[in-house]
Amino acid sequence: MESSSDKHFIVVHGLSHGAWCWYKVVARLRAAGHRATALDMAASGVHPARLDEVASFEEYSRPLLDAVAAAPDGERLVLVGHSLGGLNVALAMARFPSKVAAAVFLAASMPRVGSHMGISIEEFMETIEPGFFMDSETMLLNTEQGPRAALLLGPNLLASRLYDQSPAEDLELAKLLLRPGSQFMDDPVMKDETLLTDGNYGSVKRVFVIAKADSSMTEDMQRRMVDLSPGAEVEEIAGADHMAMISKPKELCDVLVKIANKYD
Repeated sequence: MESSSDKHFIVVHGLSHGAWCWYKVVARLRAAGHRATALDMAASGVHPARLDEVASFEEYSRPLLDAVAAAPDGERLVLVGHSLGGLNVALAMARFPSKVAAAVFLAASMPRVGSHMGISIEEFMETIEPGFFMDSETMLLNTEQGPRAALLLGPNLLASRLYDQSPAEDLELAKLLLRPGSQFMDDPVMKDETLLTDGNYGSVKRVFVIAKADSSMTEDMQRRMVDLSPGAEVEEIAGADHMAMISKPKELCDVLVKIANKYD
């Protein structure tokens, strides 16, 4: 791996997860001489907030938005979003397009210019079969903004659809560390069709990384998202389950460094 010291990788987890799930990738990137930061979104990982205290998707994304805003001029960021984390990255791209060298969507929700961000989740929910979430626990949170749906991913779902190609130890770690998460589907930012424009979000280089052995967001579903987003480039990781950073960390690191060097 070549070093590109002006590049800074910022990696974002998906639903119910936290910065912890990136531990293998962050260690490898840093060992190769790169700057790498894994962030907890609000009420995720070890972030102190409770989910019912998070007022909006923007507030949920605040740790990422603040990190991007604080990046010094000349530091080119490579933002990497996994699963739901693709939407946190999309929001940061829309707010700070000039600070992002490239955005990487790893088996992630990748919205498209001119559509509302929530459409990628809506299309996913329409595609999956009944009972997809298996033993996951759904709940309704009482928030100051009104009731909000939340989800805690169940151990059977994790084992069969997310971590099915990952080491058993990492599955057990996830069971210990997961927190309830929300997709914020009723949030105004998720419904805003004017948010993602050619001038902001569309001006940033986008790369979709397909996890080819994903049992959650299947390869066909991932390719359909790419087909709906003209201009997005594609990389693939063979044998990667949905948690590609856990099941194929070396291969993912190689892809991330390749992307960073390409958009130097």
